[in-house]
Amino acid sequence: MNTRSISFRLVAWYAGLLAGIFLLLSASLYLDLRRFLENDLLQSQSRRTRQIANTLLIHVKQTGEPYVASQTKDWFAPQINDRFIRITRADGTLVYVSDAPKDGSFDPAEVPLFPPSPKSEFSHKLKLSGGNTLLIAALNFKSSGNPDYLVEFGALLDPVETMLNHLFLQLSLGLPLAVIITTVGGYFLVRRALTPVAQITRAAERITQHNLSERLPVARTGDELERLSVSLNRMIARLDDGFQNSKRFVADASHDLRTPLTILRGELENFAGDVRLDAELRDRAGSMMEEVVHLGKIVEQLFTLSRLDAGEAQTEWTRFDLTELARTTSEQMNLLAEDKGISISCEASQPAPVEGNRVRLKQVVVNLLDNAIKYTPAKGAIHLRVFPVNGHAVLEVEDTGIGIPSAALPHIFERFYRVDPARSADAESAGLGLSIVKSICTAHGAEVKVRSAPGAGSCFHVELPLSKN
Repeated sequence: MNTRSISFRLVAWYAGLLAGIFLLLSASLYLDLRRFLENDLLQSQSRRTRQIANTLLIHVKQTGEPYVASQTKDWFAPQINDRFIRITRADGTLVYVSDAPKDGSFDPAEVPLFPPSPKSEFSHKLKLSGGNTLLIAALNFKSSGNPDYLVEFGALLDPVETMLNHLFLQLSLGLPLAVIITTVGGYFLVRRALTPVAQITRAAERITQHNLSERLPVARTGDELERLSVSLNRMIARLDDGFQNSKRFVADASHDLRTPLTILRGELENFAGDVRLDAELRDRAGSMMEEVVHLGKIVEQLFTLSRLDAGEAQTEWTRFDLTELARTTSEQMNLLAEDKGISISCEASQPAPVEGNRVRLKQVVVNLLDNAIKYTPAKGAIHLRVFPVNGHAVLEVEDTGIGIPSAALPHIFERFYRVDPARSADAESAGLGLSIVKSICTAHGAEVKVRSAPGAGSCFHVELPLSKN
């Protein structure tokens, strides 16, 4: 997973923010519920202390303290209800203390006498030896004509703790589950929201100089993605106009130059063959004619590239055997190789049916063999191989020539690129032969690669889809 991708960062921020909010809300809920339950229990205990004071202790002079103790026990039944009740006179005399509850959850004897407080109502939270917690509400009761009393009414916090623990368990299990579910949902929402970006990316990768008429898909959402798609399409349209103008210029210039160059070549041939002129003038005319021939080859290559850019290689497709084409072409090029003392071997025995423009694919074989002959010294060897593999027809041209520097390999198929203009073998080259090979392969959906090293020769590798018929 790419941790630097937009989708990952969006989901990570979304999950982190959501987890933080859930955690904050859960903590707030837990603490507020604890506070509410404890306050509610304390308020309930405080009401009972006031009830004892206002109904029993206020008439203690008439009824007596034993009556107060008896009535307290009868009214509240602390032993049955697991309550703690203690009534103490201000001088420390114990009026009443409840018995231990039936479930034995606490021992009233463990509850110490708390120091006096100036407040009329206060509370204590006492941790007992058995691990239970007792919440005690206390009331300082004072009335004219009666002694001062301290009334304490307590209850266990265990039911509250049990409820809070259950809530904590639910939150501990539910929070990660909720974060996971929402994160997964957020991931799919982000992926769905970024689907137009993926579509734009795939469409952009398909667009090359050969299909600049295509446009990126525009998501009619009215947001930044729509504006980005529209802006990119406008940019592609401007690039298309620029490329079309460039192609038209090259095609028109190449076409217009062919006729005057042909005329010029003819005139120079006449001058070179005119015996009435002295030898020096005829030599100069012959040298000029060679340059005109070289210029004519460059113009012809430019004209070929302009036609390839216009899609000429994608017309007149037929089904033929690449093996047979390579074999006959190597026989034709063998004469040129023998003049330099170079041998060409052809390993093409298995049929490799392909579909394409036969003339242009033959030009690929010719250009690769010509390039190999040009840069292979005398007594060298060139190996031409054609074989089918994995649904592709493979064409390889390997030589024992001077090789190509590693720094030049990424640029070898660029137009007008020459590895070393000072090399004698490359003196008349315009750097367009391999560009033509690349353009023809691209038009046929083929891939062309090269591996080479200085002094170790070169191997050009072309993969063309096999015909499915």
